[in-house]
Amino acid sequence: MEQPRHETHQRWICGSFAVLMCFLMLLGSAHEIPQRGVVVINTWPFVNATRAGFQTLHRPGARSHALDAITRGCNRCEVDQCDFTVGYGGSPDSIGETTLDAMILDGSTMEMGAVAQLRRVKPAIEVARAVLEHSSHSILAGDGALAFAKMMGFEETPLTTPHSQQIYRDWLTNKCQPNYFRNVEGQNHSCPPYAPLPSQHEVYAGLQGQSLLRSTGRQNNIGVESLISKENHDTIGMVVLAENGRMAAGTSSNGATHKIAGRVGDAAVPGAGAYVDSSIGGAAATGDGDVMMRFLPSFFAVQEMKRGVHPRKACERALHRIAVVYPHFLGGMVCLNKLGEFGGAGYGWDFAYTVQASWMSEPQVVHVAPLSPPS
Repeated sequence: MEQPRHETHQRWICGSFAVLMCFLMLLGSAHEIPQRGVVVINTWPFVNATRAGFQTLHRPGARSHALDAITRGCNRCEVDQCDFTVGYGGSPDSIGETTLDAMILDGSTMEMGAVAQLRRVKPAIEVARAVLEHSSHSILAGDGALAFAKMMGFEETPLTTPHSQQIYRDWLTNKCQPNYFRNVEGQNHSCPPYAPLPSQHEVYAGLQGQSLLRSTGRQNNIGVESLISKENHDTIGMVVLAENGRMAAGTSSNGATHKIAGRVGDAAVPGAGAYVDSSIGGAAATGDGDVMMRFLPSFFAVQEMKRGVHPRKACERALHRIAVVYPHFLGGMVCLNKLGEFGGAGYGWDFAYTVQASWMSEPQVVHVAPLSPPS
């Protein structure tokens, strides 16, 4: 039976109206999602760094790149000397010099730049950015990194301060205890130089289940476990999600206090200190870098997010993966996916991270209880 024409017309109008409303809702959602997705997250309660990165991305009318937020956020910590573990004037090495590691990664192009063992140049993250933009390399180290920085126009200036020099003098007075050497003559009662012990065959089975920073205590170097703490090992690792969906990540650190001169930390190692892929998300890590870099926890966490795992759980799984082998290590991580979801986790210590998103008026510090050991 044929329906009256007015009913058909009425249904057509209702159907068209419904389609129009759906279109407007989708249009509104498409506009709102990037706004909700503007996020800056970093390790530790380095609020000024978070705010600097967020303001770079979220100024009215600004079109700043995600890399700009990483550069300015990490540089804020370098200038502030966050906990004296980022930037100049902290963490003197075994010869009393402060050196810097930094890295920056573009999650859309997968380009990166990093510096390791950078000497006498303060803005390490800016030099890492210059490596990305003005070289075909990924990492520059030591004197070569210094020469490149000077070529790029950066000022050469001492990184030592009265504070760092006093730390070094106190260490010398204490016969260079604790330190990071192992299996050498005199490591637990005198200062370098040392000579290798006659036996060159270390029983690695005896090291299983120990953090490197703690395992040396089992090798006649009592007290080395005190070298790592929140006060002297607070790498800033930052991940950002910009309004256009592009992501970036970066790190900056002056490394472990009393590290052996020449040591490169995880902050300069892609996949360890940080990793990012704009089609998935990003992660950054802090803690026992000599152990953590062996497991590439940031890369692992991003791959977990690729499988649909929530960022918090991705951080937890990355840390537990390390703890299976080194149950006494100390570490923390932050993770952020492309949808703007974020989380963090810590193992072996009380960890905290800072985050600011477009729905937050100020950065928020989130405290995370240590994870339980893996079963």
